[in-house]
Amino acid sequence: MRTFDDAGIFAGHTVLVRSDLNVPMDNGTITDRGRILASAGTIRDLAEAGGKVIVMSHLGRPKGTPDPQYSLAPIAPELATAIGRDVAFAADTVGEDAQSKAAGLENGQVLLLENLRFNPGETSKDESERREFAAQLAALADDFVSDGFGVVHRKQASVYDIAALLPHYAGSLVRAEVEVSDRLLNDPKPPFTVVLGGSKVSDKLGVIDNLIDRADNLLIGGGMVFTFLAALGHDIGSSLLESDRIDDVKGYLDRAEAGGARIVLPTDIVMAASFAADAEHWVRPVTALEDTPAGPDGLGLDIGEETAQTYAEIIRSSATVFWNGPMGVFEFPAFAAGTKAVAQALTTDAGTEAAQRLTVVGGGDSAAAVRSLGFADDDFGHISTGGGASLEYLEGKTLPGLETLA
Repeated sequence: MRTFDDAGIFAGHTVLVRSDLNVPMDNGTITDRGRILASAGTIRDLAEAGGKVIVMSHLGRPKGTPDPQYSLAPIAPELATAIGRDVAFAADTVGEDAQSKAAGLENGQVLLLENLRFNPGETSKDESERREFAAQLAALADDFVSDGFGVVHRKQASVYDIAALLPHYAGSLVRAEVEVSDRLLNDPKPPFTVVLGGSKVSDKLGVIDNLIDRADNLLIGGGMVFTFLAALGHDIGSSLLESDRIDDVKGYLDRAEAGGARIVLPTDIVMAASFAADAEHWVRPVTALEDTPAGPDGLGLDIGEETAQTYAEIIRSSATVFWNGPMGVFEFPAFAAGTKAVAQALTTDAGTEAAQRLTVVGGGDSAAAVRSLGFADDDFGHISTGGGASLEYLEGKTLPGLETLA
């Protein structure tokens, strides 16, 4: 992978930077600035070195045409604050406004293009259509810097195809993400604990498969845990279940027994009468989840306090920890305790040798959870900006956006 170690090589050059500014929005208001802050370093370094910086990103999932609710216009002032300098905004991606403003850039100035996915060529499955859009983007600049780790697992015009058209480099964020991921895969300091949550076990099977023989502990929570509990014969009420994955889960439990990582499952669960923030709820052992007033209609929305304490102890005693996926429905305060306990155990001031630990929050919902629960990014060793990309890297897959930087 080609990286740049001296931003000064871009002085006087127009540099296209593919960032990931796909932040959560609520009626036009940014609710989590994490990806903007993570992207700021490379953009700031290039601008301070005298580059003419054109930033491109997507936001949400528009259908290949302009859609005001997905405009990047609200991102420009936030990015300006993060990098400490003005950020101009182009009302299109490769049209007249983008071309005019790109041509008018002076050394050290920064321009943000409108949402890449307003153009159908960005995500097209047609290679020629993607390459045509990539060529239009490349015509704006002299060099390309890939710094959107959250999209490197996508074969898209601004991620993959454009690298064939311009001198290309990995930005500092992508480089940092790859270095951390490589440590997790190839050189984790033991004990190595992997904490997996979220709603679907199917989303995590690849990670389990690739890490079960590398990790010491696999701690399971979130909605995915109920497929494990069902595989062991427990009644789970109306909790989330992927019945078609039970055989897969049994296979991993067998591998663990045969010498793989120790798979640790909850001993108690917070069961609720319904999926609602104010739902009546009860803590029950996993052997009696239906023993509530809701009976078989009850559903699990968090790990219980006993489980949270057990998981926290294992995490604090581990030298390397990777966490992806909340332990419960953290958006509801009544069901956030398990996620908060895991997050607290991962913080850099936890454990007996905090300075020696590597704790990684694997992006996506996990990153949103720690911020919404009041934790700061620097409370952890590393917070990834790429949920899906991070998982695919740890699955051992080849990521197109990294392959093209070779």
